[in-house]
Amino acid sequence: MNTRLISRAAAAALAFTLSIPGIAVAQMSHGGGHGMAAAIGQPGDASAVSRTVEIAMHDNYYEPETVSVSAGETVRFVVKNAGSLVHEFNIATAEMHAAHGSEMQMLVDHGVLMADRIDREAAKKMKASMGHGMHEAGNSLLLEPGQSGELIWRFEHGKDLEFACNVPGHYQAGMVGDIRMAH
Repeated sequence: MNTRLISRAAAAALAFTLSIPGIAVAQMSHGGGHGMAAAIGQPGDASAVSRTVEIAMHDNYYEPETVSVSAGETVRFVVKNAGSLVHEFNIATAEMHAAHGSEMQMLVDHGVLMADRIDREAAKKMKASMGHGMHEAGNSLLLEPGQSGELIWRFEHGKDLEFACNVPGHYQAGMVGDIRMAH
């Protein structure tokens, strides 16, 4: 397998993740989060969490594959990378995942993301040379094999949402799950 199998979106998500060991709460974006808050919700307050959902990331699939939520609900996601590759847990629409792919590829191109690890020194160099890094958006975790992280998210409207891995090739291989809005 190519050790540089990761997209630009993962690269972007990685820069911020590197600053918080074990907990990643950001997504890099050149355009202010791709309209994220209006489209998919917002980072949640821990005091408003109604329940915790555990997610295991395996190599190219999630367990569970579907999560049901209600509009206005705040959920704590505890995510463990049980695979042998770097994986991402990113809450977004299909269109947002597609846009995030180029950012993840940038991380691969700059040697930040490799198949099984994140090069933190390369991430620092990328940020210094490119003049931008991760934005604190709260909808994404990027984890090395064996790592766990936590993400708290408040769901808003009945948008069609997914949780997915935007490491290059992973989404295309089927590493995507559904977020279903309860009516």
